Amino acid sequence: MIYEASESPVVPEAGRAPGSRDRLRRSKVPEVTVYFWIIKVLCTTVGETAADLLNERAGLGLTGVSVLMSALLAVVLVVQFRSSAYRPGVYWSAVVLISVVGTLVSDNLTDNMGVPLETSTTVFAIVLALVFFAWYRRERILSIHHIDTTSRESFYWLAVLSTFALGTAAGDLVSERIGLGYWLSAVLFAAVIAAVAIAHFALDLDALWSFWSAYILTRPLGASIGDYLSQPTGDGGLGLGTVLTSALFLAVILGLVVYLSVTRRDVVRPEHA
Repeated sequence: MIYEASESPVVPEAGRAPGSRDRLRRSKVPEVTVYFWIIKVLCTTVGETAADLLNERAGLGLTGVSVLMSALLAVVLVVQFRSSAYRPGVYWSAVVLISVVGTLVSDNLTDNMGVPLETSTTVFAIVLALVFFAWYRRERILSIHHIDTTSRESFYWLAVLSTFALGTAAGDLVSERIGLGYWLSAVLFAAVIAAVAIAHFALDLDALWSFWSAYILTRPLGASIGDYLSQPTGDGGLGLGTVLTSALFLAVILGLVVYLSVTRRDVVRPEHA
């Protein structure tokens, strides 16, 4: 997908040195290719199963695991922000960890604080809308082909975290509260993503919102797939367990990231920027 909004050039402020943190840089995110969507779905699956695994095996409780994974995410994001360009290993490590943290945030609200899924889904949707509003108000652009300043990158990662939290809550709402189950939920979300793609390519649905709609929906899709594979057969799953499911998907992610690091097939080309 090509997703552009109205663009304005980055103009240094008066008196600001060329080496300031808001200087124009190469894009810090990957090109949106088929590899992007495959890894994104795999990351969301790992986010669901790894969060369950850590909660079950780490012995820290849901709150302790949340603090630990948030701290690890903060470290990786520091490395990401300090990088001068897109690095597949760093970028996708951040996405995996955000997937885990987004799941834990939603689980904490539901399990520890008793917040209804309907409420958390609504709140996360409002938060995401506010992030987009602030992003556009500050930058006058929402295109992710232009994540080339510290400000834009900050808004980008806030939006990504919000989509994962929203997707987790919405996915749990559909699969558990409404009661569709894991398999039917996966089919439903895949069908909605397909509808968004058709609307974009056949009906000229705005590319920016097509991208973010699909990005949000891949979270509950991946989570439903992860739950279907890992949960016991008595609960509607295949019974592979969280360890095997997480290890399998992490191995595939690692293989694809290594491939992209070597081939650079997901680096944003100059003509797109």
